Parts: sequence; structure tokens; C-alpha cells
Amino acid sequence: MGKISDPLALSPAESAADRMARVVAIAAEAVDTVDREGRFPLETAEALKHGRLLGVAIPAELGGEGLGTAAVADLVVQLAQACGSSAMVYAMHQIQVSSLATHGVTSEWHRAFMRRVADEQLLLASATSEAGIGGNLRNSICAVEVADRRFSLTKDATVISYGANADAILATARRAPDAAHSDQVMVVIPADSDRSLERKSVWDTLGMRGTCSDGFLLTAAGDAAQIFPKPFSEIAAQSMLASSHIYWAATWFGIAADAFARAQAFVKAAARKQPNVTPPGALRLSEAAAMLQEMKGHLVAAIHRFETAQQDDDDLSSIGFAAEINALKVASSEKAAEVVRVAMLITGILGYKNGTPFSVGRHLRDVTSAAVMISNDRILSNTSTLLLMSRFDTSLFDSPRGA
Repeated sequence: MGKISDPLALSPAESAADRMARVVAIAAEAVDTVDREGRFPLETAEALKHGRLLGVAIPAELGGEGLGTAAVADLVVQLAQACGSSAMVYAMHQIQVSSLATHGVTSEWHRAFMRRVADEQLLLASATSEAGIGGNLRNSICAVEVADRRFSLTKDATVISYGANADAILATARRAPDAAHSDQVMVVIPADSDRSLERKSVWDTLGMRGTCSDGFLLTAAGDAAQIFPKPFSEIAAQSMLASSHIYWAATWFGIAADAFARAQAFVKAAARKQPNVTPPGALRLSEAAAMLQEMKGHLVAAIHRFETAQQDDDDLSSIGFAAEINALKVASSEKAAEVVRVAMLITGILGYKNGTPFSVGRHLRDVTSAAVMISNDRILSNTSTLLLMSRFDTSLFDSPRGA
């Protein structure tokens, strides 16, 4: 996608939330065809660009709005209530922006690129998966080769979500051909640079069909300055892990919230038909509300925890923080699926059927991806190892007891 062509579509007084509300209306209009055809939500992506919502988390001094994690997560929640795939695309874009804003500010090349993201409203994707690594993004087989201040890279990526529509891809690779598999770097590869994408597999899935997470053979070359100055291990630990789990959880919360809203509308309609009778679904609606509130509380607490940890590098890289953020991913993915399942029980055949005001089939298919999008079993296994080396924090607040 190129530079925006209609900046007059904006009002300077509009907040990011107001602008997202317009995008939500467009996404809601397109969601059924996006899901049915398994196509990229192009109209939503263009609306995000026109609303200048792709650069909101870029630092203000580089042309963005400097929005923090809480504000961005709230935008993701808004969009997810209209279209799960669109929200996941937006969430994954913001994860890459988070890596840039956190780890690219000391590099002139990355600062200039962030100005481009804000000015041209570039859509960013990532290439962390690779054939042969078994889904472990902290390992790479491919390697960057650097000579005369130039790099080259060939990566067999099993998945690059919306790779064909992205304006740039942030790819991981070994630091050098003789480096260990875990000795990784991340490099920014703009679409208008020396880059090619050869599609090797097609994303035809149960849910999240609009993310178009095809597999590609990525080949690129460019200025060695495009490689982040910090190792990927630091990027993953200090920004990518937390921002991924928070923005994914925000997406799943938004999907679950919309399913709940449909179930609530169903129960209210039943109550209007028989004013003196408690609708059969009312009890389950209360159950779903409690689970949704639990999701919200966990997400808000995790955002607060991340924002606090960002003030202390040791805390940000600690075992305890990683275990807490991992718990958000597992709990949110499971709870969202449960909320949608209960919503379907409430709405019955009208929820099961497509094309009714109470349909939740798409929601159910989309949230099913949550548990396998980096497998919960893999995350639980990692967390179990971390817990062997740490103590569970039983205090209720960040400050020391009694402070």
C-alpha cells in the first residue's frame, strides 16, 4: 500500500478512538465477505490508513502520537468487536511498532523508518516462523550475511500474516551463518526495497481467515543498518512478548465481548416477549458476564504490570514478569472461547446459524485460533520451567507490603 491520498478525511479534533469508530463501521460491513472468502480486509486496512491509526504508537517526535499500550489495546478491542481478522492484523502491526519504538530509537535508520511509518501510514508484518524450527520463534535456521555494510537474507517462512499486503516485514534470522540458532537479530525489510516474496502455502483455515497468513520464501538484501542494533533476545523479552500477549488478548476480549452482546440482545428480546418470565438464557448470561469481566480484569492488570515493568529493565527481563505475561495469553485464549461457547448456548439455533442478528459461529471459529496461535501447551511448558526458578508473587499490589 502506498502513501495516503486523502488527509482531508481527518478532523484534527478527533481522538484515535473516534477515528477507530469510523473504521469499525467499515469493518463490520465487510466482515462476512472477508470471512467467507478468506480475503484480506483491504477496506479496513485502507480505513486505518486514512484514519492515521497505523502510526499512533510511533513516538510524537517522529511524527506519531505516542500512544501507550493501554490506549492501543483499547483500539484493538474496538475493532475486534466488528471483525476478528481485522483486529488481529491491527494487533500484529502494533506489535511490530512496539519493537521499533522500544528498540529502534538509538538507530538513525530505524528512526527514519518510524517517520515513514507515521507519515505514509505503513502496515508492518513479521516473519518469525520458519520451516524446521517447530514454531519456536527464539530459534532460526536462516542467517543474515553481512558484507561491505550490506546484508542478504533468504528465509523459508511457514507463515507471514498478510505478508502480501504489508508495506514492510520485520524478519528474524541468525546473526551470522556461523552463529547459534538462538543468536538472532531482527531486520526491517520494506516492500519497496530489494525484496521478493514467493508464496509457498495458502492460508485456508477454520477461523481468522482474513489474516491471510500464507507461507512465503522471503529473499531480501539491503543496508546493514536495517538490522536492529539490539539482539532479538532483548527485543523478544522486553517488548515483543508482552505486547504480543496483550494485543492478542485484547483481540480475543473484543471478539468475546461482541458474542456476549449478541447473547444479551437475544435474552432481552425473549424478556420483552414474556415480561413476567425469566428467559432461559438469563442465568447463563450472568455466567458469561462474569467470565468476560474476569478477562477484562486480567487484561487491564497485565497492561498495568507491563507499563510498570517498562520503568525497570531488570523487572522487564525477569522470570516472574515472563510467567505473568504468559499466563495472560493462556487464560485469555481459553476464557474467550468459553464466553463465545456460552453465548452460543444462550442464542441456540439462531446463534449457530449464519446471517442472523445473533450469529456467533464466526466468533467461535476465530477464537478457536487463540489456543493454537503459539500453542498453549508450548507456553505452559515454558512457564513451568520458569516457575522452577522463581517464587509466585502473592502481594496484591506493585509496591512492597505495607508501603
